[in-house]
Amino acid sequence: MTATHHAPSPSAADSGASATERFKSDKFANVADTPKERVSLLAREVLEAVHATIRKHKVTYDEYNALKAWLISVGEDGEWPLFLDVWVEHVVEEVATEHREGNKGTIEGPYYVPDSPEQGSRGAVPMRDDEPGTPLVWTGRVTSTDGSVLDQAKVELWHADAEGLYSQFAPGIPEWNLRGTFSVDADGYFEIRTVRPAPYQIPTDGACGKLIAAAGWHAWRPAHLHVKVSAPGHELLTAQLYFPGDEHNDDDIASAVKPELVLDPTPAADGRGETVSYGFVLDPVKA
Repeated sequence: MTATHHAPSPSAADSGASATERFKSDKFANVADTPKERVSLLAREVLEAVHATIRKHKVTYDEYNALKAWLISVGEDGEWPLFLDVWVEHVVEEVATEHREGNKGTIEGPYYVPDSPEQGSRGAVPMRDDEPGTPLVWTGRVTSTDGSVLDQAKVELWHADAEGLYSQFAPGIPEWNLRGTFSVDADGYFEIRTVRPAPYQIPTDGACGKLIAAAGWHAWRPAHLHVKVSAPGHELLTAQLYFPGDEHNDDDIASAVKPELVLDPTPAADGRGETVSYGFVLDPVKA
């Protein structure tokens, strides 16, 4: 696994269009379920917060028009999923899961695709024959908060490749590359073989990149594995798992890193890559 692939980097518009279409197909129907009272309350308070910011900082018409032009560009570039997932979702996730006793979660991000191929309780994610990156063997167990084994649990895994690119959102990568769904055995254990992903920058050639440049921010996300862990009668856990020593663990552009989500990999016994142990505790659904 030493070869280096050079798939063309996706443009912001291409990635944005893919993320927007994926959101429409997976989650758009849920919008109609939001009660009008909540829409009215939240919309009013968000607008009031914007009005307060304008008054506090004496926003000029030039600044307002610059904002208006930028908002139009976000839509034209299809970057609303990226903008909201990078700068807003981490607070929604924090509020939505603050009651949990089990594992900490974090944001889903814009690159999730459902129905990845089933790989059993011990297997490898689909990958190219010469997939670049350090081999990683990850073992873990899924239990409930009372310690009982969840033998029907599923672990969905997806992550970027060694160039920071995601399959189905970048050209030239096989459809399900580095995406897989794993079951657990009768004792709740799983073993996944994959490769260590790379840190990456979110797309910077579109509207979000213009905001980053204008504000003097950086665009980096630390290396991470995405997971969704599910079991009957339990709350879905969505998380990202990080690696120690990454320079952007402390200043992730998406503010998604939590200490509980940092792995502790060790060199593999055979000298080929790394191994890591990390399991999940799920919260039962409250009646």
